Amino acid sequence: MFLANYLVNGDKPFPINQAHRFAMTDSGRETYEMVAKRPVNGSNFDEILRLRNRVLNGIVANGADVNFVKTHNTAGLVQGQDMVPKEITRAAIYIVRNPLDVALSYARHFNRSHEHAAMALARADNWLPGENRLVAQVLGRWDQHVMSWARPSGYPTLVIRYEDVLADPEAEFTKVLNHIGIPIEPERLKKAVNFSSFKALADQEKGSGFVEKPDHAQAFFSKGQSGQWKTELAPTLKKKIRSDHRKVMKKFGYLDE
Repeated sequence: MFLANYLVNGDKPFPINQAHRFAMTDSGRETYEMVAKRPVNGSNFDEILRLRNRVLNGIVANGADVNFVKTHNTAGLVQGQDMVPKEITRAAIYIVRNPLDVALSYARHFNRSHEHAAMALARADNWLPGENRLVAQVLGRWDQHVMSWARPSGYPTLVIRYEDVLADPEAEFTKVLNHIGIPIEPERLKKAVNFSSFKALADQEKGSGFVEKPDHAQAFFSKGQSGQWKTELAPTLKKKIRSDHRKVMKKFGYLDE
């Protein structure tokens, strides 16, 4: 939404339900069915992997100068399939978040317990089944997912922390624009940050709804905070998550809290 607001540079916030105009998903069922020329079983993981290269190449071949592609998938090889081929990837931006807070967000989004979420973050075979408008997506363990993007690859990757974006959005989004190669205009930057703030997005959802909100949830944009785990996560689960992901948590400063 920041990129949409910055690029459009309008006099009001860009509509959240039109975000797909600026960043299409790599897991849209419609795109897979266009490539396959038939209905696709979104939860048939083997079928999704077989079609993935054709889907990604189809995105690249749409004639645009730049394509922003939103993904929840791990990078690297999955059953021999390169999930983010360097041949068609100019650059990447990866947002990392404290897994202690990720567990809470995961539980809320999928309507599961905190215990289930903590277990899911530690499973190498964790993946999201295809449903509604999406096909299956590969997550894997939280620490492995992070490092699949953060380690050196064939394209430059900017890694930013969710917590830093909350604390100083102008500084972090300046990094994003520099990484992409978009000229920075200070006043335009401030306006885009304001238009894509959590409050602005939540207000839009209250007014017009949001297509990505799970059916069970009262709202997609719930709190937009960091550190909720300190009061909401059970001590046993804090200990488990730290134990499961200690090395990568330390690398990104999440053991210092």
